Amino acid sequence: MNSEFVIAVHSLTYLARSAGRLASSDIIATSVSVHPVRVRKVLSLLRKHGYIKSKEGAKGGFQLNCNPAEVTLEEMYRLTSEGSLKPKWPNPNPQCLIGANIEKAMDGIFLAAEQQLETYFRSFTIADVLKKVEEKAGE
Repeated sequence: MNSEFVIAVHSLTYLARSAGRLASSDIIATSVSVHPVRVRKVLSLLRKHGYIKSKEGAKGGFQLNCNPAEVTLEEMYRLTSEGSLKPKWPNPNPQCLIGANIEKAMDGIFLAAEQQLETYFRSFTIADVLKKVEEKAGE
């Protein structure tokens, strides 16, 4: 999994909490605590796929363009991180039985793990994340 997943979920949750209002990428970046350029890259991806919309100009920003109760974490994982669970293998010794075959042997294991992760993420929406955030804030 990569940080784009975290930025996407954070951004959508932030925008869900700010429903009806525009938020700049700088404000979202401050909330995520990452460089605004990284946030803009993810926001661009979210806009391209219709999750958010944007308004240009000095009073512009980003706004949710979807129902947060219908956007699953699985969708965000697939959009930002699919395939990232499998590590990049070093160049093992091809003369060694293990070295020559470990990557192929592990591929199925990582694929199954990713499928289980996606299934788990399917049960959570952006609205669920926002609810959990609000519950934690009230503790």
